[in-house]
Amino acid sequence: MRLVVTGASGYLGSHVARRAEGLGWDVVAAGFSRPGLPSVDVRDPAAVARLVRGADAVVHTAYVQDGPDAWSVTVEGAETVARAARAARLIHLSTDVVFGGEREGSYSEGDEPAPVTDYGRAKAEAEGRVARAHPEALVVRTSLIYGGPGAESSKHERLPSGATFYTDELRCPIQVNDLAGALLELVDADVSGPLHVTGPDVLSRYELARLFAASQGSDPDEIRGGPAPPGRPRNCALDSSRARALLQTELRGARTVLGSGLQIEH
Repeated sequence: MRLVVTGASGYLGSHVARRAEGLGWDVVAAGFSRPGLPSVDVRDPAAVARLVRGADAVVHTAYVQDGPDAWSVTVEGAETVARAARAARLIHLSTDVVFGGEREGSYSEGDEPAPVTDYGRAKAEAEGRVARAHPEALVVRTSLIYGGPGAESSKHERLPSGATFYTDELRCPIQVNDLAGALLELVDADVSGPLHVTGPDVLSRYELARLFAASQGSDPDEIRGGPAPPGRPRNCALDSSRARALLQTELRGARTVLGSGLQIEH
């Protein structure tokens, strides 16, 4: 299996590449900002074509969340990769914030995206362009990615002093190795279109911050909670039951991974 991973200088991409290498796959890990990796701009059609030539599968994790390059990298870069990878199995990473977050219950794959943030709009547009350029592509929507005890920490696990963590913004966090394992398993799965791959626990950002604090040996009661400001998606819980039925990889809940007896306040 020859696998190309874009965005391998990032948190998820680096874990996917290392896990595939551990399985004995022939991995080409391309990034844009980490020494030692091939530097490939996913907006460059010629460079991307060279990168994916001969690949059996491509896992596209590269994106920019904000700033002047956010739209071009996240949207145009995704379309460029999808066009170049039409002869390969393509797994494109997307996000729960393609949804507006103003409803009860969890979103399924059939629900219509209605993003309310610039990042959500970019990822929703990228999904559409990928689907048109590569109809057999799998679009994996996921949520907050974290490491937990004994693993490399993600940006979500940093708990700046004095920060307010939102009590009314609901997500389904997923452990990075669980997600990486699921993505590699899905390379061989006969499934396309959108698929939700998250942990099963629906937690507010405040609840998750308290779990992180407890797992890091800090006092969770020092975590300050409050409502999210206007313009943020609130309930972005995803229904991942379809993925769990497809996968042998266990998608663990944050309470299980973080291993805390902390009583979560709802």
